[in-house]
Amino acid sequence: MGLLITLSSCGKSNDNKPAEKVAPLNLAVSTVVSTDSSGTVTFTAAAEHAVSYDYDFGNGHIRSTANGSTSYTYNTPGVNNYTVKVTAKSADGLTIGKSLTVTVPVSTKLIWSDEFNQDGAPDSKNWGYDIGTGDNGWGNNEAQYYTSRAENAAVSNGTLKINAMKESYDGKDYTSARLLTKGKFNFTYGRVEVSAKLPTGGGTWPAIWMLGSNITTAGWPACGEIDIMEHKGNEPQKIYGTVHHPGHAGGNADGGTTMVANETGAFHKYALDWSPTQLRWYVDDKLFFTFNNAAGLPFNHDYFILLNFAIGGTFGGAIDPAFTKGTMEVDYVRVYKN
Repeated sequence: MGLLITLSSCGKSNDNKPAEKVAPLNLAVSTVVSTDSSGTVTFTAAAEHAVSYDYDFGNGHIRSTANGSTSYTYNTPGVNNYTVKVTAKSADGLTIGKSLTVTVPVSTKLIWSDEFNQDGAPDSKNWGYDIGTGDNGWGNNEAQYYTSRAENAAVSNGTLKINAMKESYDGKDYTSARLLTKGKFNFTYGRVEVSAKLPTGGGTWPAIWMLGSNITTAGWPACGEIDIMEHKGNEPQKIYGTVHHPGHAGGNADGGTTMVANETGAFHKYALDWSPTQLRWYVDDKLFFTFNNAAGLPFNHDYFILLNFAIGGTFGGAIDPAFTKGTMEVDYVRVYKN
């Protein structure tokens, strides 16, 4: 009897042993690239024990799906290669991943551009100027006087140079230029691409942006404003993308930022995809901000493009006393439409 009790007490139970976690297995991914050059790719992923799939489309855009199937439309014109990463996840949170390269042709029509190939003044068929300080409604307490002089805006060696300079001019301590396509080129929806090299120095504020063409009648911010790229010399490498609209303007605007290395020493491509459903901001084809458009917002009518280089003001901030001259250099401005 005693022997039986001893043996019984030494036995071990498996009742409390944790269940072994289950990982996804055998992930397979297939793709179908649209033959109409629309940029649409259909993805299908499947793995044993998977309950969700995460897609990184290779351009900064990420999406999750439960069944592994999704489609995505790339918008960069031309034939481009993207490294797509697919991650399958099990109910226990374990993952398995796979990367693949897709080649995507996008045939988008170039509807307007300035390549800045003709030396001299910016092409008057494309660009006009805002002159002055903007103290009549469009300024932001900046320190410059905008001119149309060649010293402040000129094309040479294949690029547009917008120069801000420290000099006394009509009551201001700096001069610069603000170019715009208002009354010369206006459009609704499409893709804007601008290749630019940005200036250095505290207080510098270069911008690539758009305003609603109805600004004269509707006023701001009712007309809408889309800032494709803004940069503060006081915040090196940080790039801003923003929209201003009623209730969301000025310091309350909707926007995002990204960090870009060597933004003042090399040209980078700043792009906006604009449609009735979304606005998407890119630097060098990497998505960094998305804003959902809707019928009630002022982003569904004609806009014009602006290029300018401000100094100081409510956004540019404190000006470096050592700043004497800076250049915003633009290689091209291109507008595409499907």
